[in-house]
Amino acid sequence: MPPDNRKRRSRPSVLVNPPSGPGPLRAGGWRLSDRSSSYLRGAAEQPIEWFPWGPEPFELARRTARPILLDIGASWCHWCHVMDEGTYSDPEVARLLGQHFVAVKVDRDEHPEVDRRFQRQVGALTGEGGWPLTAFLLPDGKVFLGGTYFPPADGHGRPGFRRVLSEVARIWSDEPERVQQNAAAIQGALARMRSVRSAVDVALDSFASRVVGEVGSSFDPANGGFGTAPKFPHPTAVSLLLWDEFQNRNAESGERARETLARMADGGMFDQVGGGFHRYSVDGGWHIPHFEKMGVDNAALLSAYTEGAARFHDSRFEDVVRSTIDWVRSVLADPRGGFGASQDADNAPGDDGGYFTWTRAELKEALDADEFRFVSRFFGVGTDGRMPHDPDRNVLFRLLSLAEAAEGLYAPERAGRALDRALDKLRAVRARRPTPAVDRAVYSDINGRFIASIARAGSFLGDETVVADARRAADRILAEAYQPGRGVAHRVDGGSSKGFGLLEDQVAVASGLLELAGTLAEPKYLAVAGSLLELIDAEFRGEGGLLRDLSPRLYDGPDVAGVSEPSYPLEDSPHLSANASAATTFLRLASLTHDDRWREKAEGILASAVRRVGDSGLFAAGSALAVGLLTTAPVTVVVEGEGPRAAALLRTARRAWHPNVWVFSGHPPPPFSLPAGLEGVGSTTEPRALVCSGTSCAPPVSEPAALGRLLASGGRPSDAP
Repeated sequence: MPPDNRKRRSRPSVLVNPPSGPGPLRAGGWRLSDRSSSYLRGAAEQPIEWFPWGPEPFELARRTARPILLDIGASWCHWCHVMDEGTYSDPEVARLLGQHFVAVKVDRDEHPEVDRRFQRQVGALTGEGGWPLTAFLLPDGKVFLGGTYFPPADGHGRPGFRRVLSEVARIWSDEPERVQQNAAAIQGALARMRSVRSAVDVALDSFASRVVGEVGSSFDPANGGFGTAPKFPHPTAVSLLLWDEFQNRNAESGERARETLARMADGGMFDQVGGGFHRYSVDGGWHIPHFEKMGVDNAALLSAYTEGAARFHDSRFEDVVRSTIDWVRSVLADPRGGFGASQDADNAPGDDGGYFTWTRAELKEALDADEFRFVSRFFGVGTDGRMPHDPDRNVLFRLLSLAEAAEGLYAPERAGRALDRALDKLRAVRARRPTPAVDRAVYSDINGRFIASIARAGSFLGDETVVADARRAADRILAEAYQPGRGVAHRVDGGSSKGFGLLEDQVAVASGLLELAGTLAEPKYLAVAGSLLELIDAEFRGEGGLLRDLSPRLYDGPDVAGVSEPSYPLEDSPHLSANASAATTFLRLASLTHDDRWREKAEGILASAVRRVGDSGLFAAGSALAVGLLTTAPVTVVVEGEGPRAAALLRTARRAWHPNVWVFSGHPPPPFSLPAGLEGVGSTTEPRALVCSGTSCAPPVSEPAALGRLLASGGRPSDAP
């Protein structure tokens, strides 16, 4: 498989800086052994004299006039492990680094603000980024050379790192002007990119339809999804298509959204045995994934499939929602509340998906004869899911329908139960395999996304225990990572929570608390969400009213290598960008409190954002969706009364789909606010639903079927069938 790239349109050692004080000198990555990051701790035994991120290595580089080798990776990253196990364990690489460089290792999940800046610089040089990110820096932090994965010796179509290090050391010594010219060229390219982007003039009222057209142009009619291999899920683009179908009655957009969800659910990117989604597909047909499972991906896809299940009443999508929640609970959930960051792709050095894949012999041993034939047909064993490096191993994906796979083996009505039995057996076998490591770090941005998606999913499913998982995550963040006037810390870690001042954390947690508040009609979550949005509005503003990715006043990380310089997260990557997410969350708060100043703030962000992402196509889907919500009247549903009929009305309302809807059981307490059309309307013990689209309210509805028709029309009674 290729390195983990993403395209934007993918034991000898030399002691560098021995510790002071008594005791023996320590070689290798001893500075990483006590770090909170599992990725850094995993490198502590390497012969490289690693420094963690901070001012010390930059000061050493200045003092010794050496370049910096920066490695950015993550515990979930397969090719980061390959480089750690091969390249950074190579004695000659260690010797060259110790003699000529200062080596710095960064966990991108722990320091997203660092990763963002260096991905951008390397991308300006090479046209791509990804992990591992390998960058060579001047002592002031400017990149002059970079790439991704390098083997120790020439191979994989890439130059060997020994040769790269020798050549960089030679250029640094013999051609310093070339080094400076490279660094200046990268900075010039970034300046030109900013200038070109800011010159695009796009009218706000036409922006959403323009991006919908560009998303449609990138749609893959053969396989669903967008673009070609490697194929990433773009859940925000799916949400944009669903909005377009609803708002503009564009049936084609709805079909594209449905086809994308269906093909991803049937493909190998979805773990057919264990639930949850792998990161992306290396092929265009969703057959063979990059096997890491990331919290940020699964939170976003959980939201998309909840939307799809509600919009299309598709039981398969609902199954995906349930199985993804089951995976999150069984693998990522923290006993104290909240969720870990990721599950690794590999279970041992040299492994590539062994835990998740199957040989025919393994399947035959786990299943009886009929089950084996059935599973082999259903999951396409021996076809497009064969692993390129080991064709005996198969990624399971849904090739046939249940009826087709069961022909001659099971009656159609028994096929579903037969599949469930077979999957139970496969799960039992997998449970005995060495399990890929889980990064248990609890990060606010990932957990904010999970709180939102799990609260929505629990409400849709009518499962209070699922909503309770979202509540426990929220309560832990509020107890351990939130400080009034300072916001939330990036890492949630008891009394030592740290990493304040990052935009993504504030936006994600505010969004999650807002969804949870609306689900539970709980004022405390609404109050903190509002406070976080006030903080964002006051502390993160920058050029043109856009939001910076960090607040210089609140940021508590080391201010080295230009980290505090303005940076604006505007494009989806592929998940919703922080500026688009903030605008959407402002709009959601406006619809929940009927305070129009939040709508105005959202419009202000978007007016500037669309000029910067006007030519970004698929990667502007989040901004386009937020712009679309500006023109879409929110829907408020209040279900009154008690007993089975009221429960049926509430269930109907919570399983309906609308791009901006709030559903309450009874009249919510302050500071929640209902549309003016419901002011003064007293509650009743008789079951009924009150539905308002914007400030226009329909007559009360007492039957679930009538309520379903009304909500399908967007709460617009004149359009209801």
